Amino acid sequence: MSLTSIKGIRVGHWQDKAAVTGCTVILCPEEGCIASGTVAGHAPGTREIALLSPEKTVEKVHAVCLSGGSAFGLATADGVMRYLKEQNIGFATPFIRVPIVPAAVIYDYLAPDRDASVYPDAEAGYLAAQAASSEAVLSERIGAGYGATCGKYLQKANSMNFGGLGSAELTIDGVTVAALSINNAFGDIVDPDTGKVVAGAHFEDGTRPEKSLDMLRYAYESAKGANTTLVVVATDAVISKSEAKRLADSCHAGMARAIRPSHTTVDGDTSFVISTCTAKKLDPLLLTAAVQDVVSQAIVNGAKACNNL
Repeated sequence: MSLTSIKGIRVGHWQDKAAVTGCTVILCPEEGCIASGTVAGHAPGTREIALLSPEKTVEKVHAVCLSGGSAFGLATADGVMRYLKEQNIGFATPFIRVPIVPAAVIYDYLAPDRDASVYPDAEAGYLAAQAASSEAVLSERIGAGYGATCGKYLQKANSMNFGGLGSAELTIDGVTVAALSINNAFGDIVDPDTGKVVAGAHFEDGTRPEKSLDMLRYAYESAKGANTTLVVVATDAVISKSEAKRLADSCHAGMARAIRPSHTTVDGDTSFVISTCTAKKLDPLLLTAAVQDVVSQAIVNGAKACNNL
């Protein structure tokens, strides 16, 4: 159940367990993937987002890079570009092939035992790309999700849970739709099927309030920009760049199903949609519904895996 169910897509990770941080790289087939993205959070850290707009010339990307380390982590994309350049992969120009690698980061410095002097860099990105494979991506604490936490109302290490990396997939009418999420939300992660909090803010005795809004009454000033949920959705459906943009927008509805509250002023929630366009066209309504379902399920799966649920 992962992005790698789609032929040609590979995923690799790098993490420093002692420093509690890491990065994750999604490599596209050599020819690239139709791609777009949406930034709906108010405190993002991103790279190469502008070119994902439907009206921009370049339609395909060759990789997507997700990282901890806040803005410092954007350097991981340099390493991914170096790796792809060595493979002679990139957008053809008269003088050189230029790999297109959008990136987004989370602020993972609030994680328990986090060593703030360490953050993923270009070498980390290179190693993650080098390690990329078509093996199934499990929901767990790994890569960019290694230091990802959620429910950070109180801004204390002992009042939050790990959110990790989540993975989900479904097939509908011969088309595969899969999601990978990095769950570093300010809010709680809630299973939309049960309405129960599976990871998030809690009191010292481990109990949680019945509603997220109740917890906010106990919070003091939140660290600005210290939270973000990142999502990459991959599909083999035949779509245009404009359609990829609309699907990237719909990813945020999936986030809102599973995160309460979501898209706050201190979250940088960002989504990417990539497609190999190797299957067939699917009714846009079905595809949109599938995207929302896999996004919310990936977020919940990651939180459950990190908290043994």
